[in-house]
Formats: sequence, C-alpha cells, structure tokens
Amino acid sequence: MAEPIRVVVTGAAGQIAYSLLYMIARGEVFGKDQPIVLHLLDIPPMVGVLEGVVMELADCALPLLVGVVPTTTPDVAFADVSAAFLVGAMPRKEGMERKDLLSANVKIFRSQGQALDKFAKKDVKVLVVGNPANTNALVCSSYAPSIPRENFSAMTRLDQNRATSQIAAKLGLPTSAVKNIIIWGNHSSTQYPDAGQAKVTVNGTVKSVVDAINDTAFLQGSFVETVQKRGATVIAARKMSSAMSAAKAACDHMHDWWNGTAPGQFVSMGVFSDGSYDSPKDVIFSFPVEIKNKQWKIVPGLTLSDFAKTKLSVTGKELQEEKDEALSVLDSNVSNL
Repeated sequence: MAEPIRVVVTGAAGQIAYSLLYMIARGEVFGKDQPIVLHLLDIPPMVGVLEGVVMELADCALPLLVGVVPTTTPDVAFADVSAAFLVGAMPRKEGMERKDLLSANVKIFRSQGQALDKFAKKDVKVLVVGNPANTNALVCSSYAPSIPRENFSAMTRLDQNRATSQIAAKLGLPTSAVKNIIIWGNHSSTQYPDAGQAKVTVNGTVKSVVDAINDTAFLQGSFVETVQKRGATVIAARKMSSAMSAAKAACDHMHDWWNGTAPGQFVSMGVFSDGSYDSPKDVIFSFPVEIKNKQWKIVPGLTLSDFAKTKLSVTGKELQEEKDEALSVLDSNVSNL
C-alpha cells in the first residue's frame, strides 16, 4: 500500500462536500490503492454538523480512509496536505453587490492562502470550487507566494460536464461519445461553452460535433444559454444549488490533474492566463488544457470563430474587472489592518 496522502476539503459540513467526501474517500480521485487522511475544515457554527459527517464517514467503513481530522482552524486543516478542495465560500445573498461578495470572500481566501503558504506541501494542488471561483483562486494564490501559481486552479469542469451532457443528449448518444468540449473564461454567466473543437464518436466513426449537429443557431444560441444558466435553473428546481454534480466535477478536475489526460483529449481548467487566445494576462481564465505528470499546459493553436472571439472578449473583460475589484478590496483591507 502507498503512503497516505492528506487531502483537505473546506466547507466540509456543506452540501457539495457531503457528496465529495465520499467520492474522494472511495478512491475515485487519487486511485484505488492510495490511502487518504481527510482534513475537514468548516466554521465554528457548523461543528455539530461536521461531527455528524465524521460519524457517517466512519460508518461507511471505507478501506482507503485511514484518518479524518475535523477542524475549524486553517493551520490544522492545511498541515502537510497534497491536495486542497476549497469548497467553502460566502454565498451570494439576495440584494448583495458583487463587490460585497468579493470583499467577504477575499477575507476567507486570504486566510486560507496564508495557511497553505505556511503549512501545506509546496507541490499541493489547489482547486477552488467556492464562487466567485476564478477570482477566489487568484486571491488565494497571491497570499501563498511560496507555492507555484500553476498549482492554483478554479473549477469550470461542472460547466464542461453540463455542456458535454447537452451535446450528447442532442445527438442521442452517451456522454462518453463526446470529447473536447471547452469552457472559456469565467465560471459565471459570461463563460463561453464551445463545441467548435469537440469530437463525437457515432457508430465507431469520429466526426466533429459541429458537423454531427449541423445547427449553428443551436450551437451559438440555446446550447450556450442552457449551460450558462444551468446553475440558476437547478436552484429554481431544487431550491438549493448544484451539489452532487459540483462534487462529481471537482473529482473529475482533480483526477485529471493528478493522473493526466488521455492523448488527444483536453479538459477545461481555470488557470493563470499567459495571454493565450487574446485573454487578459494574469487573471484565472478557463482554457482547454492537456495534463502530464501533474502539470497542465494550455492547448495551443486552436482556430476560433469570430463569434467565439467576441464571447472570449466579454468573459475576459469581466474577469479583469473582478480582479481589479478584488485588488482594491485587498488594498483597502491592508490599509485597515
């Protein structure tokens, strides 16, 4: 058996974590022969619920789960972790301005970045799920200067999975038949779900999704809107935000980061932009990436339509604005200290 690795999940008493912890502890992310010590971080008012989660994990009798550390202290939560799922964040409440939301989250991700910097392994892989995920990841990284910034990412895999599922349903095929759907930009309603590079296997033959669907109005219209608004649609139906699907996407994201992508396949991750595809530099922007030896690389040289370029410009602008707002919040927080 391999040496156990330590994995932290924040917001551990919450809805997403309730599905996520089981998936991680079953070996669906790091492998079926990788023992795990789970660190569970949440805020003091959630301690009672957290105790219940710890009991349930024990009652699952999972062979790979060799330890559980429930805590309300970031220093304990991030000690020696190899992977971090940052799920806990301040949710947007009715009437809340984006700046208020950013301000509340800056405080959370600053303290977690500082704890990662001091206590986590230097090669820790950090996945930010809590929204606004792209900018939260940026803030977190800026407070963990000793950890390479390539090790911070934001989750757009849920959007990718939603988009893949929409295309598969449209073609009457299983989701496994559809590959290389891309999510560009922000994990928000400005994201651009792009089927332009995607491939589909129909009766053993691989063809482009664009040719298989042969409906530009759909691919530029209702497909994009359905994926952009899917989170709100789920809330309207469930009266709670996506949890099971978000947990599954977090597992997919970390699994591929840990184990690599198959040849010729790419996945979407929110990562630091180097300006590829005319995106603003140094924001966390979702790109198609290939992964080898736990290192991601932006897929170069894809041809984008004018429609796609327009969409990338819109989401890039929003990310730049969010970054500027977050930095101004950081500056005002620093001057208030």
